[in-house]
Amino acid sequence: MHEMAVQKRAKSRLHRWQAVHRWSSLICTVFLLLLCLTGLPLIFHDELDQWIDQDAPYAALPASAPRVNLDRLARDARRIFPGRIVTSVFRDDDEPQVIVGLAPSWDAFRADPEVGRFVRFDARTAQVLEKSKPLAEQKQTFLDLMLQLHIDLFAGLAGQLFLGLMGLLFLAAIVSGVLLYGPFTRKLDFGAVRVTRSRRVRWLDLHNLLGIVTMAWASVVGITGAMNELSTPLFALWQRTDVAAMVAPWKGREAPAQRELSSVQAAFETAQRALPDMTVISAVYPGGTLGSPHHYLLFTKGKTPLTGRLFSPLLVDARTGKLTAAVRMPWYLRALEVSRPLHFGDYGGMPLKILWALLDFITIIVLGSGLYMWIARAKREKAAKPLYAPHGSIPVLEPAE
Repeated sequence: MHEMAVQKRAKSRLHRWQAVHRWSSLICTVFLLLLCLTGLPLIFHDELDQWIDQDAPYAALPASAPRVNLDRLARDARRIFPGRIVTSVFRDDDEPQVIVGLAPSWDAFRADPEVGRFVRFDARTAQVLEKSKPLAEQKQTFLDLMLQLHIDLFAGLAGQLFLGLMGLLFLAAIVSGVLLYGPFTRKLDFGAVRVTRSRRVRWLDLHNLLGIVTMAWASVVGITGAMNELSTPLFALWQRTDVAAMVAPWKGREAPAQRELSSVQAAFETAQRALPDMTVISAVYPGGTLGSPHHYLLFTKGKTPLTGRLFSPLLVDARTGKLTAAVRMPWYLRALEVSRPLHFGDYGGMPLKILWALLDFITIIVLGSGLYMWIARAKREKAAKPLYAPHGSIPVLEPAE
């Protein structure tokens, strides 16, 4: 009697995990397929950008050629777009380029970031390589489309949070699938595919095999993808807490006008001296939503492929040019930074990118086969209406015979 009760409880738990696997998979599969399809070209975004890029080439100069002063580039950018303020300066450490961002005003930029413009310079010659066009004249590239679909489905923060939820459902499907794998394949050898059985059974075996093989990778990508979708609210939280506390001594003081700002070139040099083992890559001017209305917010990153995704910000007083603080990112932003290279797989060169693309393609097969089996079984049950299961109860996995 006791043994029967144990078996009954085990069977009940199995049915509950079946329900979790079935419904979490059904809800998220279409969106996960979209994310996997759009993620494939994004893995090779650097290579595709270089192939598609039709802008003016860099000057043929030795790698040791000196860089142009950033203050000069900021002035040149304002001459190209008169009546605008500089919002940021980005100095690429991979390519000899500097990108200067501009906007009509900070109020206008906060209300609509699409009013922003940029000028891309050759960092050695100050030659203009690219000037952004008005929004009406801008053409969205293939990679722009893929990135926007992958990040937020063209729905902004709501789209990011929705896709984050889909990532969590994907994790629920993975965990439940792993727990179901043993009971439903106990009569089969590991990796067996019953090629003599029906098409649906063959796809079931392939689905189980590929799912269990890619389980670890899919879990990592699912977790890190969900974390990346939270970047907007997490940075907003950091702005309202740590940054707000840091700049509290300047509260109530009028923010400096751009003509009163100290040298952005000197701010880069100050930050580099403060963190000599890092590379200073960008400065956000005072007044933006990220940072302080009284400071340059500079970002530095590590010098290795992996630590190159880990950023350390500094605040430099925009009036005096003196270092105010080297900011330690809170744990949740550090976790977000670590998640990005793991999600995109672009920190280990081409071999790792190829591996990521292969695993992405296998995951597409897993998702597609799961969807196919659900549709096939739905059609079969609709025709047969078996007595052993309520109408519409369609588990993706079933015991091996």
